[in-house]
Amino acid sequence: MIERKIENNKRARILKAATQVFAQNGFYNSKISQIAKLANVADGTIYLYFKNKDDILISLFEDEMNKIIKSVKDQINQVQGVENKLRKFIEKHLSLIGENREMAEVIQIELRQSHKFMKGYSGTKFSDYLNIISGIITQGQKDGEVREDIVPGVAKRILFGALDELSSYWVLSKNRKYSLQLSGKLVGDIFIAGIIKNPNE
Repeated sequence: MIERKIENNKRARILKAATQVFAQNGFYNSKISQIAKLANVADGTIYLYFKNKDDILISLFEDEMNKIIKSVKDQINQVQGVENKLRKFIEKHLSLIGENREMAEVIQIELRQSHKFMKGYSGTKFSDYLNIISGIITQGQKDGEVREDIVPGVAKRILFGALDELSSYWVLSKNRKYSLQLSGKLVGDIFIAGIIKNPNE
């Protein structure tokens, strides 16, 4: 038990160091030796946990997605109705981006520099996350709140695409007055207005 805890802590240290190194230097310019130095481990120790730099990046993504999925589900389960749930999803998604700029930069920018991730990632975490949105919409249709002609699989990508663009702009923007939450509210207003059933129908 103690040995496993030590190993988990070492892995967590490596991932935390990698987040900082990737955010500061960019994925392609980062070196395993830089991560090892910041994590205070030998270069060879990295390879006991990860195959290569791409593997570290993908592990970062999956670990972070596990936390995000749990956090978002906890939040939306506290409210009722499709509109409230979607607004809570948007609010939580953007607050998680805003709380950790380094991690946001890694996920929004550096992850997409990995050829292995973009071409060969077969994990389910991203799909699981998008399915939170489609699940809300599907339930809304069953409850008579959402238009029947809305396709949940398409709608989830529309909403995520808008939030993803806002997040990337925020990460890259030098304008610190740019408000993620205000922009998110506007996205929510537009998206919800487009899918909610007209009460007169």
